[in-house]
Amino acid sequence: MYRLAAFDMDGTLLTPDHRVGPETLSALRQLIDREMVVTFATGRHYLDAQPIMAQLGLQGYLITGNGTRVYDQQGQQLHATDLPAEIAEEVLHTHWRTSASMHVFRDEGWLTETAVPEMLAAHHLSGFHFQLTDLRRLPAFGNSKVCFCAPHEELVKLQAQLSEHFGTRADLCFSAYDCLEVLPTGCNKGAALDRLSRHLGLTLADCMAFGDAMNDKEMLAGVGHGVVMGNALPQLKSLLPQLQVIGHCEQQAVAHYLQHWLRSPHLTYSPEF
Repeated sequence: MYRLAAFDMDGTLLTPDHRVGPETLSALRQLIDREMVVTFATGRHYLDAQPIMAQLGLQGYLITGNGTRVYDQQGQQLHATDLPAEIAEEVLHTHWRTSASMHVFRDEGWLTETAVPEMLAAHHLSGFHFQLTDLRRLPAFGNSKVCFCAPHEELVKLQAQLSEHFGTRADLCFSAYDCLEVLPTGCNKGAALDRLSRHLGLTLADCMAFGDAMNDKEMLAGVGHGVVMGNALPQLKSLLPQLQVIGHCEQQAVAHYLQHWLRSPHLTYSPEF
């Protein structure tokens, strides 16, 4: 019997309009009632994810920034990883051949030089928003991650530049089709969940996890039971063919899966697509 359930937010728990449906909320509360440790593992900032959970009346552990931060149920920071200062300096000060907008995440918030109002729709529940600033004036220390946002084809070209420049000194990850992230080496949701599990006296084998994007890959592959969303990136599905694929986030597929699992944990789930 699994003792911890970890959930990606966008494209997994949240519907396409960035809300938590009533069936999903009910299923999460049932897990909590059964004393499952509920963890939300997201690329979002703590200042974005925590208010959403609070509005829903949910109290769980939080892995934010794609594993750069881990928080307990009271909001106490358990772990933090930042980009090495020299890497952050190079990302911020190198002239990349791209039209992608650059976004920097620090504990104090989301910083960018480019106002992209349409990006705020994803944060309507929390009111989280960017702060316009000169990124080259930011300190080299204290930057958890840097995101580049643009159409996918543009980011693929940028990924090649970044990979050639940094090699193994930083990790690159698509958290969505239109978002490419530069992260500290070895920093991902899977590593953060492993750290949290050990803090709780558990192992990854005691955990189940749900996700839809490449930033969920390590977490889904490492837990005792990983579940891939039907709307997941094709690359994720192809890299984890051994994992079960369920329905779409728009139909609250996580809720349907959990309802089945709570009733019959040892029976195979047959999703309806």
